[in-house]
Amino acid sequence: MFGCRTLLKQIQKKKRRKPHKFNPKNRRKNPNFTDKPQDSATEDGFSLKASSPSQNYGVQPLGNFYLTSSPHNSRNTGLGNIQTLTDELVLDILGFLGGTHLGVLSSVSKSFYVFCNHEPLWRNLVLEDCEDGFLFKGSWKSTFVAAYDSCFDVSKVGTLGFRVKDFYSDYLFQSWLCANLEMKHEWLERDNIVRRKGISVDEFVSNFEMPNKPVLLEGCLDNWPAMKKWDSDYLVKVCGDVRFSVGPIEMKLSDFFTYANQAQEERPLYLFDPKFANKVPKLGQDYEVPVYFNEDLFSVLGNERPDYRWIIIGPAGSGSSFHIDPNSTSAWNAVVKGSKKWVLFPPDVVPPGVYPSSDGAEVACPVSITEWFMNFYESTKTWKKKPVECVCKAGEVIFVPNGWWHLVINLEDSIAITQNFVSRRNLLNVLDFLKRPNASTLVSGTRDRVNLHDKFKQAIEASFPGTIDELTKKAGERKAELEKPSFWDSVKDSNSGGFKFSF
Repeated sequence: MFGCRTLLKQIQKKKRRKPHKFNPKNRRKNPNFTDKPQDSATEDGFSLKASSPSQNYGVQPLGNFYLTSSPHNSRNTGLGNIQTLTDELVLDILGFLGGTHLGVLSSVSKSFYVFCNHEPLWRNLVLEDCEDGFLFKGSWKSTFVAAYDSCFDVSKVGTLGFRVKDFYSDYLFQSWLCANLEMKHEWLERDNIVRRKGISVDEFVSNFEMPNKPVLLEGCLDNWPAMKKWDSDYLVKVCGDVRFSVGPIEMKLSDFFTYANQAQEERPLYLFDPKFANKVPKLGQDYEVPVYFNEDLFSVLGNERPDYRWIIIGPAGSGSSFHIDPNSTSAWNAVVKGSKKWVLFPPDVVPPGVYPSSDGAEVACPVSITEWFMNFYESTKTWKKKPVECVCKAGEVIFVPNGWWHLVINLEDSIAITQNFVSRRNLLNVLDFLKRPNASTLVSGTRDRVNLHDKFKQAIEASFPGTIDELTKKAGERKAELEKPSFWDSVKDSNSGGFKFSF
């Protein structure tokens, strides 16, 4: 058994940032926030996905408790003495239990029934126990049970479950809501990225890569075989039983697509594999690097280079929360199928709701991407430095400069290729990053984090003699030019200390 101190310490280690909660005042204005499943827009402009909403067991937002005639919140009465704990802490404690104990505890009270059926608990159990993949059965709990009992018949379980009356919880309701919300129109309409088609490499370098600005490029993928061939049927046929990285596990593509076709959760799994071209060489032959990104200096390390390219497959709602690309590299992301919403902030602007540690090793942010849009997106409209945004569609490529914060969410089932790269324009930044004192924590994609800087620098000097010295000299000249006083700063009146017009 765990002692109280030991238990709380372990919870603290795995604790995620507590989500920003709903404002109860908004709920009072909105009669559509009820315990009944909704399928139409609310007064606040939210609408649920057309597919059947996933189970929420009657959970209502806490604001509704102040409008009901019932004096009881069954959430509290069913938890007994531990009702003073936050919902998040209750779930963290339950996360130490196995499936059998969760099942037994769910029969203790209506409140424990709701908490013990929280889907992320069962998702964690499946991902911990099924390293070789799983066959999704419509819900994580059913998937867990079916993995242990092949005779388990999901069709006899039903999807409605038991509905608990007078259960109020912002945390659990928001988790359900984020899993079932459609993206609002106003979250998608802002499209202020620069778009270019058919520009030269020199134009790309001088207008975007050198000044470190994002751009969306059109027409780069017209000759890719992947654009015509890649869909779920083709990929399953070509890849067969090969397993790809999906979160902490490996899965066959056929099993992943089975999951993706049914998934409706707050944080859908995302296939993100850096070794796809080695596992299935045919996939690497179906695309080529756009001409703008041909310079790839990490290639001088050969097989010792950090991970740099990935195939990305995910259902609607999947994606990546705010992050900066690894090792101070720049990146390009090409959409083969589907579409993606991008939100990018420059290096000197930390996105709202995002809290990086002082050394940059960790980032605390909302649990899901939808939660960020619900609670923080609106505030960016009044910022002086507004984010760069776009919807990147099939056949389009986005350039993500080094150091830029970015969030990506799939608006539909999507397939993409992305690569991180180092060119002469960001070589010095990468070298500086790799030699930071905490490089062993910050550097990613390689086993030899500590020595990567020395290996890379030596390989560059051997392959491109004098390049680093030349770039360092030019960087110094640019810095000196920027620090040089302007004409107006240099013109001084000997008496007043400043230039004056006299009439």
